[in-house]
Amino acid sequence: MVSYNLLWKTLIDRHKKKTDLIAEVGISSATLAKLSKNEYVSMETIVKICNWLHCTISDICVIVDAKHEVCL
Repeated sequence: MVSYNLLWKTLIDRHKKKTDLIAEVGISSATLAKLSKNEYVSMETIVKICNWLHCTISDICVIVDAKHEVCL
């Protein structure tokens, strides 16, 4: 499983909104819904978000196990 909780925190820290991902990054509302549900999205989408936020993948998502514990 994957968790995008860090993405939401990063957006808040940078005074951005989820809707900015659609308007400024160009992701679809369906992809935003997948992110909100911690579902898998393409690496291309992750890279677009990272480039937009000027951050790394580890700043926006983590891999978690079935118990929702972070996997290192």
